Amino acid sequence: MEIMCLNGWGGKLHEALVPYLARTSPNILCLQEVIHSPKSEKDWLTYQDGDHILPQRANLFRDISTVLPEHVAIFCPAAQGVLWDDDTSIPSQWGLATFVHRSFPIIGQVQGFVHKDYSPVGYGDHPRSRSAHGVRIWDYDANRAVSITHMHGLRDLNGKMDTPERARQAHKLLDMSRSLTEPDDLTVICGDFNVEPDSETLSILCSAGLTELVTGRGFDSTRSTQYKKPGRFADYMLIDREDAVNNFEVIHDPEVSDHCPLVLKV
Repeated sequence: MEIMCLNGWGGKLHEALVPYLARTSPNILCLQEVIHSPKSEKDWLTYQDGDHILPQRANLFRDISTVLPEHVAIFCPAAQGVLWDDDTSIPSQWGLATFVHRSFPIIGQVQGFVHKDYSPVGYGDHPRSRSAHGVRIWDYDANRAVSITHMHGLRDLNGKMDTPERARQAHKLLDMSRSLTEPDDLTVICGDFNVEPDSETLSILCSAGLTELVTGRGFDSTRSTQYKKPGRFADYMLIDREDAVNNFEVIHDPEVSDHCPLVLKV
C-alpha cells in the first residue's frame, strides 16, 4: 500500500500537481490546503489577506477527483470565506481532503477540528480553524486494517514555536486517531503540522509510541525551492510499527507545491 501526504498549496502549481497525482495515483492521498468553490466555474480565483495575495485553483477538489476516478474522494472543510474574481467575491471553502482507492474498503472514519471550529462566514483571524480527518481501511494484501489520520496544523503569524494551542491540537489529533484505531491496526499519522522537528507536537505524538519518519530517516527538508522563507520543515509522517515500513521518501522532484510529497509504502 502506498500512502502520500501533501500540502497542495491551493493548487498554485496546478499544471505540475495534477499530472503528478494522476501518474502516481497513490492508494491513499492525504491532501491539505484544498479549495472547493461549488458556486464558481472559474479555473482560478485569488486569495487576498492584506498584502498576501495568492492565486488559487478554484475547484482543486474537483480537479483531483477527476484525475483519480477510481478513488473515493472526501472533502473536509475548515472554513468558508471568499476568493476573488477581479472585483467579485466568490464563496469558497478551504480545508483538506482524503482520497482512497476503491480497492481498499473504508471501514471507519473520523472528522473533526484540532483548532477552533468550522468558520461559516469567513476564514477568520489567525490562527485560523484547522481540521483533521482519518480513515480506517482494510488492506487485503497485508490482511490487516490500517488507520490513517492527517491534519493541517495551525499557522501562527509569530512563527512555528511551541504554544499551548499547538500542544492542544496535537492531543486532539492523537485522540482522533485513537478513536478510529483498533488494537491490531497499523497506525499512521501525518500532515502539514507547521512545526519544527524539535517541537512539543512531535514529542507528544512520539511519546504515544509513534516513530517520526522524516528526520528519523535522515531527510533534511520537506520544502521545495518554491518556499523562500527560513525553516525547511513543516510536514511529517509517523507510524506505530516501523518494521512495517517498506519504503519512505520525501519527493523533491518534481516540484508540485511549496511542500514536498511524503510517500510511505507499507
